[in-house]
Amino acid sequence: MEAQEFAAGLAREGFVEIETKTIAARPANEDHGHDCIVRGMVLDGEFIVACNGKPRAYHKGEIFEVPANTPHTEEIGPGGTTIVVGRKY
Repeated sequence: MEAQEFAAGLAREGFVEIETKTIAARPANEDHGHDCIVRGMVLDGEFIVACNGKPRAYHKGEIFEVPANTPHTEEIGPGGTTIVVGRKY
C-alpha cells in the first residue's frame, strides 16, 4: 500500500492530523498515552511500540495502532524511520 492510499483510508475512517513524519534513531521514550487512537504505517526504517512492556517492531509496509489512553513507549530503530500517522478522537 502506498502512503497516499493509506492516508486517504485514515481520512475516510475519521482520522485527523494525518501527517508524514521522519524521525531520527532514538531509544524508547517514557511511558505515555494519547487521548485518541493512533494508527500509522511505516514507510521506511523501524518503529517499535511497546504496550504492557511487550515491544513490537514494525517495518516498511506494516501498520501499527495504539488504542486511546493505552500506556506505551515508542522507540526508533538505528536507521531512523518515516511513518504516516493519524489520530482519531
